[in-house]
Amino acid sequence: MPEFKLDEIDRRIVQALQADGRISVQELAGKVGLSPSPCARRVRLLEEAGIIEGYVAIVNQEKLGLPVSVFASIKLERQREEELDRFAAAVSRWPEVADCYLMTGQRDYLLRIIVSDLAAYERFLKDKLTRLDNVASIESSFALGRVKRSYSVPVGLGRG
Repeated sequence: MPEFKLDEIDRRIVQALQADGRISVQELAGKVGLSPSPCARRVRLLEEAGIIEGYVAIVNQEKLGLPVSVFASIKLERQREEELDRFAAAVSRWPEVADCYLMTGQRDYLLRIIVSDLAAYERFLKDKLTRLDNVASIESSFALGRVKRSYSVPVGLGRG
């Protein structure tokens, strides 16, 4: 698939949708300086190109009784492709894992885990993470507070 090149109107569309995914086509068109029909066509093209991957509701984890975010750095015993794939498949099934990144450096993975309390994290460790065969070590850090959280990608900084 050829690379999709964003022009200034595409960038404004993406920025507006990142700020409000429920905005109507009419409102979006007004914000970006188009009529509704061409605006809707551009949104569809951005979706088809995979630039817009989907739409979600942002949920407050604290109000759901899940106030604890734990960052776990994982070192594997072996970093062969099949071992990496097996680890990724396992953590992808666990609802507590909000984010999982394959990393460079001393550790192989960085996970953000969302739980209700320390006991829930202990259960997660004992019942899931430590039961994976290839895990050599786990270092956990508890978030004391969130300084910034963004769901937006800095559209103006990309090459596209």
